[in-house]
Amino acid sequence: MTSNTTPEHDPAELGELERSILLIVWRIGTVTAEQVREELGRPLKDSTIRTVLRRLEEKGYLTHTVESRTFFYSPAESPQRVAGRAVQRIVDWFCEGSVEALLVGMVDSKVLGRAELQRLAERIATARKTSTPTKKEAK
Repeated sequence: MTSNTTPEHDPAELGELERSILLIVWRIGTVTAEQVREELGRPLKDSTIRTVLRRLEEKGYLTHTVESRTFFYSPAESPQRVAGRAVQRIVDWFCEGSVEALLVGMVDSKVLGRAELQRLAERIATARKTSTPTKKEAK
């Protein structure tokens, strides 16, 4: 099944139960509603879990296949891609589109340390050697 993920969907709009279920699907890979219900460890009806799984699929976070009338849900996107969209929203909202401003804020707030900055610098250097320019770099 193909993904219908919309890049406009804001991951920050996911509810707590949706996020919990999405984390389970990312961790396990392919799950049934029953597996999700057991993993959650909360007294929720199976119909509630199926509804949330269906909504996550409608929002583009999951896909499903059917085998013997059982729905198997899988991630449509990696956690890193969803996190990237969420961070882009933060950059747009609070940093006027500047990733540099976000990173400086993370350093100032001690979210990022020297070792993490060094690893990021190395990854950026490697990525620049192999990637095409971003929209901002092309301008």
